[in-house]
Amino acid sequence: MASIAGSALSFARPVKAVNTSSLSFSAARKGSAFLRLQPVQKRFAVCYAAKKDTVDKVCEIVKKQLAVPEGTEVCGASKFSDLGADSLDTVEIVMGLEEEFEISVEESSAQSIATVEDAAELIDKLVAAKSS
Repeated sequence: MASIAGSALSFARPVKAVNTSSLSFSAARKGSAFLRLQPVQKRFAVCYAAKKDTVDKVCEIVKKQLAVPEGTEVCGASKFSDLGADSLDTVEIVMGLEEEFEISVEESSAQSIATVEDAAELIDKLVAAKSS
């Protein structure tokens, strides 16, 4: 008989269900197995630091620049590479963002942009610095 709890595996007789905070599996008799799922506390959540309207504008520019097919979801977590962008496309996206938001993005900063959220955070930072 086997008992699995998390990533631990042990063999013993008789096997009882292990009380864990995630998953337990036990085989009480030959041919019968029980699987019990218990709720686990949420460990982390994805939070965006950029303003929602900035993320939305960046999404629209990326969709237009990459000619993303209708129905393809583009959100803050979308990576340019997953949307089919190469390095030239990324440069064109940055140029479109500079024009839309009337900012100037340094080359070193532009190279660190991989997702829509990265771009939106950088834009918010540059716009705030420009207005100060």
